[in-house]
Amino acid sequence: MCGTCGCGSETKVSLITDIRNNDHSHNHEVEHHHTHPHDHHHHHHHHEHPHTHAHVHLEEDILRQNQLLAERNRGYFMAKKMLVFNMISSPGSGKTSILEKMLQDLGEELKCYVIEGDQQTTHDAERIKATGTEVVQVNTGKGCHLESHTIQEAVSKLDPEEKSLLFIENVGNLVCPAMFDLGEQIRIVIMSVTEGTDKPIKYPDAFYGAQICLINKIDLLPYVDFDVAQAKDYALRVNPKLQFFEVSATKGDGMQEWYQWIKSQIQ
Repeated sequence: MCGTCGCGSETKVSLITDIRNNDHSHNHEVEHHHTHPHDHHHHHHHHEHPHTHAHVHLEEDILRQNQLLAERNRGYFMAKKMLVFNMISSPGSGKTSILEKMLQDLGEELKCYVIEGDQQTTHDAERIKATGTEVVQVNTGKGCHLESHTIQEAVSKLDPEEKSLLFIENVGNLVCPAMFDLGEQIRIVIMSVTEGTDKPIKYPDAFYGAQICLINKIDLLPYVDFDVAQAKDYALRVNPKLQFFEVSATKGDGMQEWYQWIKSQIQ
């Protein structure tokens, strides 16, 4: 269980070419039995509830274990000279559409792999597979984010080539995915012009931990109330080093500049 948000950690990791899921369900149920043998005829002053300590320790243990496995993943990626991207955003920002466009344009030039994270269905993984890219689907069930151990398992199924690119499309959520390192070198946060301009200060952790911010759906700017300059200003207040690319996954606007940046990181 995630000590941060209380979500379940039930995951199914499967190659999209093999619809049979390997069920790795982990039901961690902790029962708390409280017995009070004495009558409460006097007042107790509880400065801090013991459950608060239990929750904090559980969260620390989960994040520490995740970090250890993330470093193991990172070592593996470095040994294979891979470039790994962790893509996070709220639902509907266009993560999958951006990924599709990238793979269509770069797939013949660069060897790419994808790990798709969703609570349910293989819909996005099937879209990625249609581009000719090898993809593994991770269904998190009630979970709201990917963790490093699921990435480790998914990568073992992909068995990627050296000097390849791996794109991890995280579960649509700007909260918990921001807290879990997966071993990536580059974290991308995606926001679209159909969302609120103030997203970066409402969900600061997602922007604080990223190196790149893609502002998607810029072709819709004439039709929506979105201030690009203000959104960037908010994001830079959270993370002064954040680099921006304004793109349209459907029209292709700004994508070439984004591709050039990716290629510069490979070199």
